[in-house]
Amino acid sequence: MKKRKPFFILMILVLSIALYGCGGGRKGNDNEKAPVDDMSSKTPINSGKIVVGISQDLDSLDPHKAVAAGTKEVLFNLFEGLVKPDQNGNLVPAVAESYDISEDGKVYTFPLRENVKFHNGAPVTADDVIYSIKRSAGLLETADPAVVVESALTNVSEVNKIDETTVEVVLKEGDTELLGYLTCAIIPKDYKDQNTAPVGTGPFKFVSYTPLESLVVEKNEEYYVTGKPYLDQVTFKIVPNPDSAVLDLLAGSLDIFPYLTETQAAQLSQQFNIAEGHMNLVQALFLNNTAKPFTDIKVRQALNYAIDRQGILDMVAGGKGSVIGSNMFPGFSKYYNEETAGTYTYDVKKAKDLLAEAGYPNGFTFTIKVPSNYKFHVDTAQVIVEQLKQAGITAKIEQIEWASWLSDVYVARNYEATVIGLDAKLAPRDVLERYKSDAGNNFLKYSNPQFDKTLDNAVKTTKDEEKITFYKELQSILAEDAAAVYIQDPALLVAVNKKLDGFTFYPVFALDMASVYYAE
Repeated sequence: MKKRKPFFILMILVLSIALYGCGGGRKGNDNEKAPVDDMSSKTPINSGKIVVGISQDLDSLDPHKAVAAGTKEVLFNLFEGLVKPDQNGNLVPAVAESYDISEDGKVYTFPLRENVKFHNGAPVTADDVIYSIKRSAGLLETADPAVVVESALTNVSEVNKIDETTVEVVLKEGDTELLGYLTCAIIPKDYKDQNTAPVGTGPFKFVSYTPLESLVVEKNEEYYVTGKPYLDQVTFKIVPNPDSAVLDLLAGSLDIFPYLTETQAAQLSQQFNIAEGHMNLVQALFLNNTAKPFTDIKVRQALNYAIDRQGILDMVAGGKGSVIGSNMFPGFSKYYNEETAGTYTYDVKKAKDLLAEAGYPNGFTFTIKVPSNYKFHVDTAQVIVEQLKQAGITAKIEQIEWASWLSDVYVARNYEATVIGLDAKLAPRDVLERYKSDAGNNFLKYSNPQFDKTLDNAVKTTKDEEKITFYKELQSILAEDAAAVYIQDPALLVAVNKKLDGFTFYPVFALDMASVYYAE
């Protein structure tokens, strides 16, 4: 292999996410697929193996049962929906060749792409697509309780086979944002081993999985995108301890590792290329709104005044990242309400006054549960603890394993506060609807009838200007209610072997290895 001066294709994330279907009669086809902006003069080598470090174990190999964003970003390489996101935030045809959305947003029509095959060699049929959508929507006659039903897909009334290569999705009510949810994985109808040997249509095929150790995938030689992927094999190695990951990188046993802290990135900058993008997450000190004293809005507001968001960015990320004030990040562009970032300024005196009004003149004590495998969130929690002391509030950190966080915090809601990051699909409702009073994923146990009504209005309207108004209002409601202490959309720092090129950032959680290659 010839060695040349390394150069990276850094696909800088475009903050203006293109959200499809915000007007009636939307059409899409392969011509909308944005080409990769290959600025490198290097020639890709169509072979090679790499090891990618990931910070948590997978919660499921079945894409319809996965909950954690860390699982979904890996399964992105194995599975595709009718559409998929590209690096610019566009939803482009994948298993579908194109799509058409009716004027009233009630009928979505998808001609299927020719010659798409599952990893087991079977051709993708309309029946497979219908099964996959119905499974994701909870519409199968025999439902699997472990399947995570997408709430937006409960609006689906029918999934019809127009002919052998065309599928029609009919909705109960018009919804011009549904396309963002039809990224749900298309899987074989009669295949029963997704839990142990997953089969999809993506650029890589499953080889093996060892719990707590690794997932191994190999090139899908029959992938419909010409020339992709480049690599023969990718091993996703589970490295829950970030310090161990740095040692593995320096020892040469890892080629790529995301979610570096600023300190780690500086430590590795001579040996690795450091790619920088945005996580496209809402990082926050999330509160259990039914746990005292957080039932009192004045206490929640006091926390917001007592925490210096920019100070957190400066301490844990070298000033990188974007301060936010509600449950949406700047990548949502026109839907993002930037004014919410100024709802609470850092004001310790104001925090103390609110605490006194709420009956806590001497402060109070609470526990922050943080997944131990996410050093970035642990570091953020540690800064929060120190800042809250100035207002007389004592916060204690309890580091727990990721599996325990899922069971205790996310499912059982047995917590007072937690620091975590929430991701979203390419639909503005997805980043906000967890706050609806009856939402199954409302682990904050937040409830506000005004919020619920406004969200319903936002989803139902097909007029984009009305959607923008409603979604911005929803963000303001959350900020004024102090439903959480919203902190930042963090910067994403990734260490990449200098022999590799093509690493690409996405507006969703995705570690896309199909574009990565060794360069001559």
